Amino acid sequence: AASDVYKRQALIAVSITYAARTVVWAVEPEFASVGTWDKRRKDLNMRDADERFIGIDVSKRELYVSIHGLDETWEFSNDIDGVTKLAHMLEGVEPTLIVAEATGGYERLVVAELQGAGLPAAVVNPTRVRRLADSLGQLAKTDRIDARMIAHFAAVARPEVRPVQSEEEQYLSGLIERRRQVIVILTAEKNRLHSAPTKLKGDVQEHVDWLEAKLDELDAKIQQSIGNDPTLRKKDAILQTAPGIGTVTSATLLADLPELGTLNRQQIAALAGVAPFNKDSGVRRGKRRIFGGRASVRRTLYMAALVATRYNPVIKRFYHNLIQRGKEKKVALTACMRKLLVILNAMLRKQEAWSYEPTA
Repeated sequence: AASDVYKRQALIAVSITYAARTVVWAVEPEFASVGTWDKRRKDLNMRDADERFIGIDVSKRELYVSIHGLDETWEFSNDIDGVTKLAHMLEGVEPTLIVAEATGGYERLVVAELQGAGLPAAVVNPTRVRRLADSLGQLAKTDRIDARMIAHFAAVARPEVRPVQSEEEQYLSGLIERRRQVIVILTAEKNRLHSAPTKLKGDVQEHVDWLEAKLDELDAKIQQSIGNDPTLRKKDAILQTAPGIGTVTSATLLADLPELGTLNRQQIAALAGVAPFNKDSGVRRGKRRIFGGRASVRRTLYMAALVATRYNPVIKRFYHNLIQRGKEKKVALTACMRKLLVILNAMLRKQEAWSYEPTA
């Protein structure tokens, strides 16, 4: 009888009492998976009433949602209507933490909506969840299984909740990414220009000219976007006082590494992917290597450090000291990337421009 009522109601409201605590949540029936009430109650009674971890598997069109400790999953459309219904559902659950995987930008809408509703939503690297699943022997992979694994990851790892980018920050990030895309296409077209048949060179050159004009347009938009935001404008001015840091590097750091100036030196280096990690086992001492991090930031830092080894007195001296000690040039340059980033991080944290006093 309870099952029939459950299926007939337009809005499913489930109340479970844990001693003096009652938790209520609502799910519209078209999103609810089929399951018996007895099974639901049995699963929930085994869980800690004070902590609820939610996993969201994100795709282009759907969101699959799982509550840690439950076998059921719920499906929502990945649009404004779907995420609004999801936020309404989770407000009743009172979650401790909600975790979604980074999915090429498809997660932005749901995370922004959940955080806007005051819910603790975090975004994590899918590789971390996949490695947890592999370690648990979970080889099968479906959207619903992934949602349950993400919920389990949330309960185990408890990643930090960070605010999503504002609309202006997302626009700046989009401009920076588009600039990178145009440069890749422009480089390919310039390479084709040398090998193209004579009668086609004009066509390729026309495309090259258009891409160069588009690149100039994007650069202007990037500077305009930074100039329209007082906070970004101030940070940009501070960063560009450091020798080796130009407009492109500064804009990339502001867009792709917004945490710059808020973390300590170890954290910011690891986040950018320029922190060396140990690889030891027993008596073996492996080479320290950088790993992970944000590739776009690391690529930009590489070029900035290359310039800084010639024109930044601190980085130049540091680089030559490493070479004199027998370090390989790429190893020394990577160390310069890290040192330059740490300096920039300290400058933004202290809100101080670059200053250098040569020593005797």
